Amino acid sequence: MKKNFVWIAILIGLIVLVVMGFSSYNGLVEKEEGVSTAWSQVENQYQRRADLIPNLVSTVKGYAAHEQETLQSVIEARSKATSTTINADQMDEAALARFQQSQDALSSALSRLMIVVEKYPDLKANENFRDLQNQLEGTENRITVARQDFNNVAKAYNTSIRKFPTSIVAAIAGFEKRPYFSAQEGSEVAPQVDFGK
Repeated sequence: MKKNFVWIAILIGLIVLVVMGFSSYNGLVEKEEGVSTAWSQVENQYQRRADLIPNLVSTVKGYAAHEQETLQSVIEARSKATSTTINADQMDEAALARFQQSQDALSSALSRLMIVVEKYPDLKANENFRDLQNQLEGTENRITVARQDFNNVAKAYNTSIRKFPTSIVAAIAGFEKRPYFSAQEGSEVAPQVDFGK
């Protein structure tokens, strides 16, 4: 009788471990899909920005044709940014850094374009330009939110794969840590504003 009880207890213990393993695995799969979904939203917002740029450049070109170098740098930065992609399943620190670098270069080129626009009051008064500028500003805000949401989901996923006993299932099944977006290089330095010029 005691032998049967021991075997039944061992069998119940094994069943509990298997059920816990499946539950942990399914939870990790769900969180990994959440990371992929959040990444898709980041890409969607960057694509929205990339789609606005040709219209913005065309509008500016009509008023500031001799600013060709600035316009060309925006076009080139957009091209590089849209060609730098990451598969959410193969994301690592280096790939995210390359992606972020190309997007930061585009942001920088757009900033230079907006500085050039300040020289052209007729352009700033143009309704199409103002509409595009407002859409671009809204898109930049959406990008910030999407990146923050991605970091939050990646944090939850990364925390899950490190917690015991889920970490055992994660190691066996090959779940790997996801990188985070970080602040743009140099953003820790406050910009200098000089009204004396």
